[in-house]
Amino acid sequence: MNATIVRLAAQALLGRRRFWLLLALPVLLVGLTVLIAALTDREAAWPLLPGLGYPIVLPLVAVLAASSVLGPEVDDGSIVYLLSKPISRHAVALSKWVVAWAATLVAGAFPLFVAALVAGGGDRAPAMGLAAVVAGTTYSALFLAVSALTRHAVIVSLLFVLIWEGLLGNLLSGVAWLSVAQWGLRIGSEVSAELPDPTNLVWAVLASVVVTVGGVWLAGDRLRSFSLRGED
Repeated sequence: MNATIVRLAAQALLGRRRFWLLLALPVLLVGLTVLIAALTDREAAWPLLPGLGYPIVLPLVAVLAASSVLGPEVDDGSIVYLLSKPISRHAVALSKWVVAWAATLVAGAFPLFVAALVAGGGDRAPAMGLAAVVAGTTYSALFLAVSALTRHAVIVSLLFVLIWEGLLGNLLSGVAWLSVAQWGLRIGSEVSAELPDPTNLVWAVLASVVVTVGGVWLAGDRLRSFSLRGED
């Protein structure tokens, strides 16, 4: 990991317009949870988290964070100037991922935990927080790899979230074994039985680790293929 690249990636993330969208999503989620809890009761606000916060807000935050730290540099070709320096490509990818991961946890996982506290608390709050940390960590690495593989990373990532994680993940039980969101829920269910446990715990842990490590490695490996002429 390179501290300078981490700093530059953080500055790039904070300096882009999508950063405000990154903040707006969790603020909206917590605000809706507080509003529903105030107008009705705390239990009535809980379905908002597994229905909106965890499956939509969290991965969208990860998409925005991962695409912001790498995607624009790939799009405009400025990535080649960074890669012309004597820095390991995998160190570049790891540095970029650390920033995307931190942003995902701060703007995605932590607000989910706060919203869960508002919506009844108990053991559901740490369970949802743990699930969000696991899924957010994996999402950020996966979407970083997508950003390195294609210039249409946001579109590809959104299709993955909406179709694979959302539509098919809810319709087909077998998809849960290959779903980042379901892995997180399975691990979180160890804290609270109110969270679903769609897969095997060992599988959920191993799959999350493999995709996280593999995503960062793939991003670094893809960066190695960039030439000083840029990518098509």
